[in-house]
Amino acid sequence: MAKNSIFTVAYRRKREGKTNYKKRLTLLKSNLTRLVIRKTNTEIVLQLVNYDQDGDKVVATVPSKKLIKFGWDYSKKSIPAAYLTGLLLAKMAKTKNVTEAVLDLGLQTPEQKSKVYAALKGAIDGGLNIPADEKVFPDESRIKGEHISKMSDLPLFSKYKSKKLDVTKMPTVFEAVKKKIME
Repeated sequence: MAKNSIFTVAYRRKREGKTNYKKRLTLLKSNLTRLVIRKTNTEIVLQLVNYDQDGDKVVATVPSKKLIKFGWDYSKKSIPAAYLTGLLLAKMAKTKNVTEAVLDLGLQTPEQKSKVYAALKGAIDGGLNIPADEKVFPDESRIKGEHISKMSDLPLFSKYKSKKLDVTKMPTVFEAVKKKIME
């Protein structure tokens, strides 16, 4: 080893591949609230987060499981559920006096017309001012769940049949839940 060489150890979260600090710094420089969207195996979680020197402060959190209160019994990780969760977060943001935000995807790969952008569209339609391009959003038919209702005969949807849920009624239920959220 060479003499007088200095080795700097990277931050733990950077070493573990959990945080891209360069990307995070550009988001923080905007001084806007961040809309953080995270996908899990069972649901989608949306958060509004403000930067603080002592650590980020979460202004509002909405997991897609809260849609059960509004009558949504279908998957909590689908495109319609993501959109409805975005609407619910925007409604909560109004009560917290948050009007604009910037999207924070973290280390997720941004893929057009995905669940993440369905959640973003829901937040925008709910009244949050977030910069986004219209071409990244899913089609209106996918947001309503029409693509799922057309495939209701597949074995994949047998879990809904065991719960006595009719997948063909998903677009109708979507509209009813959307109306309840917007009230």
